[in-house]
Amino acid sequence: METIYFKGTPCHTYGNIPAVGTKAPCFSLVSKDLADIRCQDFAGKRVVLNIFPSLDTPVCAMSVRKFNKEAAGLDNTVVINVSMDLPFAMARFCATEGIDNALVASAFRSPTFAQQYGLQMVDGPLAGLLARAVIVLDEEHNVIFSDLVEEITNEPDYDGAVSVLKR
Repeated sequence: METIYFKGTPCHTYGNIPAVGTKAPCFSLVSKDLADIRCQDFAGKRVVLNIFPSLDTPVCAMSVRKFNKEAAGLDNTVVINVSMDLPFAMARFCATEGIDNALVASAFRSPTFAQQYGLQMVDGPLAGLLARAVIVLDEEHNVIFSDLVEEITNEPDYDGAVSVLKR
């Protein structure tokens, strides 16, 4: 269990975020067109998992825009933006914002994702949603960067995530 904060109020997660040096759990998520997105789809690629509560918040939307611009254009790298938002809302957001370099994926049908990655908030005002985190995986899906944002209303460490991809 991890402790994070929402506007200073302590919240807890189900389990712990995967640590650097560990193998990432396989995942199955839902794309904006309702197709399955599975970890196997990205075999041999580096993956940035930008995980957040909802696209309907300014900080979450900013993180999607930033990773679309900063990381999605890097060689052999795919950015997957993950939340519990419905795929229809994600599709509208991408169309409105011109998000075309990064994928969006919903965990609404995948409770095991939130639990295996230790990011489901189990209490507090946002209970049931995902905590804000960035996890970067290498080509073998080993964790090479892991950042659980302590205060949910803060942005993630973009520079840290991108720097491990540029090595």
